[in-house]
Amino acid sequence: MATIIDGKKISTEIKDELKEQVKILKEKNIEVCLCVIQVGADPASTIYVNNKKKACEYVGIKSLSYELGEDTSQDELLELINKLNKQNDVHGILVQLPLPKHIDEDKIIDAISPNKDVDGFHPQSVGRLSIGKKGFVSCTPAGIVQLLKRYNISMEGKECVVVGRSNIVGKPMAMLMLRENATVTVCHSRTKNLSEVTRRADILIVAIGKPKFITNEHVKEGAVVIDVGMHRNENKKLCGDVDYDEVIDKVSAITPVPGGVGPMTIAMLMYNCVESALM
Repeated sequence: MATIIDGKKISTEIKDELKEQVKILKEKNIEVCLCVIQVGADPASTIYVNNKKKACEYVGIKSLSYELGEDTSQDELLELINKLNKQNDVHGILVQLPLPKHIDEDKIIDAISPNKDVDGFHPQSVGRLSIGKKGFVSCTPAGIVQLLKRYNISMEGKECVVVGRSNIVGKPMAMLMLRENATVTVCHSRTKNLSEVTRRADILIVAIGKPKFITNEHVKEGAVVIDVGMHRNENKKLCGDVDYDEVIDKVSAITPVPGGVGPMTIAMLMYNCVESALM
């Protein structure tokens, strides 16, 4: 019987731990503050931003919100970020992606102070991760490591296959698994004989962006499967990159969609905010 890895439960545990830390910081007159900037009214982005605000409220973090019009210029956005970088009472700055097409996302990410980069996207944060130094780690990969640790799933010496090479999930995930002493293979759209590679995995982490792409033939008996995908199927029900129903009897542990990796991303964002205030 496969273990269903409950991201909701673990994320609540982490947020409850953070709540205590935030309380202690308040006693020292430090109020943890996250500033979220949204440009335009993308419906998915609005949902994510609201979820982040709710998490801040739960943990006791002050939440500042800038909801800017679709026609906001790149210079106006850079000016706002520069102002927030200088504010000592703002500990974390998050610009909700995607941005409108006329704004260069890389320039915006680069403009955020590495000390307030709670998303872990700044090149300096990524560089520190790659050489094993302390710094902010992209929230989804950090959340996955927490899930594995809190379910006592050892990563050391394990064969780990990451499917997907994005800057936000795939690449930092591979580096974090190396940090945990796993042997790591990264697969992507040009990988030949994908199922042969994924079947070697003791831990299979899938962030490929294709609904139910990973099936029985891709999974080794007894593997741990972490599904980062989030889609709606033909019946408008949420599903992941992994065909959950097809692999459930073959794996030893798996994250469901929803309720697996998703809640962990926001929990780790809260964690990074508290870390920033402790700097």
